[in-house]
Amino acid sequence: MQAAFAGVKVLDVSRLLPGPFCSMLLADFGAEVIKIEDPGGGDYIRWWKPFLGKNSGFHVVLNRNKQSLTLNLKHPEGKQIFKQLAETADVILEGFRPGVMDRLGLGYEALRAINPRLVYCSITGYGADGPRAPRAGHDINYLALNGVLSYSGQQGSPTLSGVQIADLGGGALYAAFAIATALFARERLGEGQWIDLAMADGAMTWNCLRWGKFLADGQVPAQADDFLNHGFACYNLYATKDGRTMSLGALEPQFWKLFCETVGRPDWNTPRYFEPGPHQQDLRREVAALFCSKELGEWIKMFADVDCCCEPVLNLDEVLADEQTRQRQMVVDMVHATWGAYRQLGIAPKLSRTPGTIRGHAPELGEHTAGILAAVGIDAAAQAQLRAAKVI
Repeated sequence: MQAAFAGVKVLDVSRLLPGPFCSMLLADFGAEVIKIEDPGGGDYIRWWKPFLGKNSGFHVVLNRNKQSLTLNLKHPEGKQIFKQLAETADVILEGFRPGVMDRLGLGYEALRAINPRLVYCSITGYGADGPRAPRAGHDINYLALNGVLSYSGQQGSPTLSGVQIADLGGGALYAAFAIATALFARERLGEGQWIDLAMADGAMTWNCLRWGKFLADGQVPAQADDFLNHGFACYNLYATKDGRTMSLGALEPQFWKLFCETVGRPDWNTPRYFEPGPHQQDLRREVAALFCSKELGEWIKMFADVDCCCEPVLNLDEVLADEQTRQRQMVVDMVHATWGAYRQLGIAPKLSRTPGTIRGHAPELGEHTAGILAAVGIDAAAQAQLRAAKVI
């Protein structure tokens, strides 16, 4: 089967998490992704411990199915090579602060002049304009400034998610969607466009449910004030006797009724279970005491055949062995010539006609430089000169 993005060439000059996750999604569905890295050390994430082979485990997961080209974009010859590659590229993905690529002479307008069909995606923290545009930031800052952290966690204590919501959900996923949208639009319009994507903007939209409630009742959201953020007993996390955790998501009446019947507490099944108020704290304490009476394994066995949205909180080692994970191919066994056997994350969207595939490992720094440059007419002798001049 032909891959969905077969024939689409992506020049990825991003680093760390948001951009590389985005280009990984495109690569999984067939795009030719050329990861352009500085000759001195490449993407910073390559050197974050712990290592798998010579590379960080983070790099291994984020950069599968890609090629690595080392190129000094500050050197005139490096800029020229980049422009030469851009002539036949479909997408450029970058994650520098606003204005950096323009100062290098490699911004959208400069490259659009040589390739009008180019889709150029800039992932930044706060976008290309506005008072925060030039400021540095990370996931924690974006979530703090757009309100998400203000109502996350237990009452009076904002908490961090274990995954990077703004980087991945507000940045990488939106970028992949925007790039696909722009490529689709190009088929009708005949030309590409610039995508100005702020991770803070993307994560802002994740407020959608709380925003809707805020519009309707005018109450500023806070920790543990609603049914989805520790406010209700029917939707919460509970410690077990052996120090593990169960998740309970029995929001709908039929699920709550079945939960109450299963644990022998039909008296809890009243309409008040889904009403806000001080009584929720009392009910939560009772449910917590119940879960503390048995170990995790006992609860798993009790709810194995009970469809009421009550599931254990698994650690990653348990997730790897989980039958659902395996059957959905969300863990893929891989073998590298030097790293040996390892397990890669699978591909989430299952397309029936153009499925994604894991075709290659994350590249070593500059692994494909010679082949990529040879393909655009730069022979071995010229490459040796470029290497001596630290262009590649």
